This record gives sequence, C-alpha cells and structure tokens, in this order.
Amino acid sequence: MTSKPTFAPQLVIPNGVTDISFYINAFGATELRRFSNDDGTIHVSELSINGALFHLHEQTQRIAAVSPDTHKSTTVTIGLFVDDVHAVVEQAIKSGARLQSAVQDYDYGYRQGEVVDPFGHQWLIEKAI
Repeated sequence: MTSKPTFAPQLVIPNGVTDISFYINAFGATELRRFSNDDGTIHVSELSINGALFHLHEQTQRIAAVSPDTHKSTTVTIGLFVDDVHAVVEQAIKSGARLQSAVQDYDYGYRQGEVVDPFGHQWLIEKAI
C-alpha cells in the first residue's frame, strides 16, 4: 500500500534562535518536537499548522540552504490555505510579520495576502473563492 505524498517544508533560520513563538501566535502552530543545541538554541523544531507539518532548521554548513536574512531574499513562498485570510494576515502582522501585499481578491479565483515572517520567510495566506 502506497501512502499519499506530503510536503513538509524546512525553513532555515539563523543560528542562535531561541524564540519561535511567532509561528504559534501568528498561525496557531503547535510545536511537536524540538532538538536543541547545548546552549539552548534551536537546532531543529518540528511544527504543525492544523496537521500540515513544517520544520525550522538552523543554518549550518552541512546543509546547502541559508536563512533568507543571509542574502536579504528568498526563492520560496509558503502558501498557507485558511478560512479567513484577512484574520490570519492581521494576526501575523500583530505577531511580528511585515506586510508584503495586502489581502485582495484576484480574478483567477483566490483571495490572497502576503507577509514576511521575522526570519525573512514569505507566506502567501490564501483561500479559493
């Protein structure tokens, strides 16, 4: 029996991070498990937003990915489908995100707004309408 493929993005964060409460406060994420460094900083954190898994991983030489803040840019936007786009974007901003583009309805059938989290990751908050 084959299981259904599932995406679990791994977001690279800078070294030395101890506070990832943004994801809990902004998106209602639950931290499922954490692997800490000896100094208490986060090495890896596994989180879930209503069953959708994602990981935070500190920037290391072992992986070929860097935190968006390293180059002041990113090549990935994380799409998060929600029931109330306006409410989630507003909560993300209250939790420390920067508004990238205001919520609006598009003629291709989506309501979308984009925010950038405190670590530089872009989130496209969206809903099919």
